[in-house]
Amino acid sequence: MQSPMKAIAEALRNGSSFLVAAHYNPDGDAIGSTAALGHVLTALGKEVTLFNHSGTNCRYDWVKLPSPIVSELPEKLPEWTIILDCGNDERMGETLRSRLDETRVINIDHHLGNPMFGELNWVDVSHPAVGTMIAALAEELDVPLDGPIAEAVYMATSTDTGFFTYGNTTPESLELAAKLLRNGLDLQTVNMNITKQWTENRLRLTNEVLGGVELFENGQVAVAPVTREMFERTGTVASDTEEIINFVRKLKSVRVAALLREEGDEQWKFSLRAYGEDNVQEVAASFDGGGHKNAAGGMVYGTLEEARKTLVERITTMLGL
Repeated sequence: MQSPMKAIAEALRNGSSFLVAAHYNPDGDAIGSTAALGHVLTALGKEVTLFNHSGTNCRYDWVKLPSPIVSELPEKLPEWTIILDCGNDERMGETLRSRLDETRVINIDHHLGNPMFGELNWVDVSHPAVGTMIAALAEELDVPLDGPIAEAVYMATSTDTGFFTYGNTTPESLELAAKLLRNGLDLQTVNMNITKQWTENRLRLTNEVLGGVELFENGQVAVAPVTREMFERTGTVASDTEEIINFVRKLKSVRVAALLREEGDEQWKFSLRAYGEDNVQEVAASFDGGGHKNAAGGMVYGTLEEARKTLVERITTMLGL
């Protein structure tokens, strides 16, 4: 039986037009894998449209793209739509989700619990990033991992592994990074482009959020709330909260760090980070969320006090803290 990756490679060889999309509010893996696959398809001579429901932000404006990432779908969708890094079909955004019946769908993902919503599904949780999956696909298609493809693959892989410090880092991902370096990747410049993106407003938001961190269960659980008022006061947006949770989990006593971000009236998006055997994906799944063993998220409802209490109690109970 043909492997999912080889089946997708065959579809890419034989298809003529493709839409490449990733989850809304894209992170480094979403943007990196979108860019990398776009370059791969362009190298194959295919017609390519890059899409994201929420577009992208200036943090990634340095990424070399084969064409701009658009936030509006074409009137007629291409033959194939390739969905990247979406643990469920809701993550692609309702605009695209409502039109999937107009196109053939390829689903490439590395999240636990993916519902296999594509005609072709390649879901492999052993990959630390979708970017490493795109690298494997490029090699299957004899497209060199150099130039802009190498930069995009590196960004996707390094950001989803915490620059190769998280538990999801694999020997293969380190070997891939070495291959990209041998192929001419300018590591210093790319790392600077990835990390040197903070604004003064983002620094002020981070300072305010970290000042409001609360500890529970003898310091084992840390919760950092981010309210809409904070965004308004500091002139920031949701994407400016990236990485804050990683500061929180540096606390020596903390086993689980949680970021609670206000999304609407009594609606809170939570992100969880843990280490080792503490499985926060199961916690997120109990709220109909998803993610990975040590990095997951979902939604919780109520006032801030209610949402925080509900989340801490669930973490404490499910992880036996």
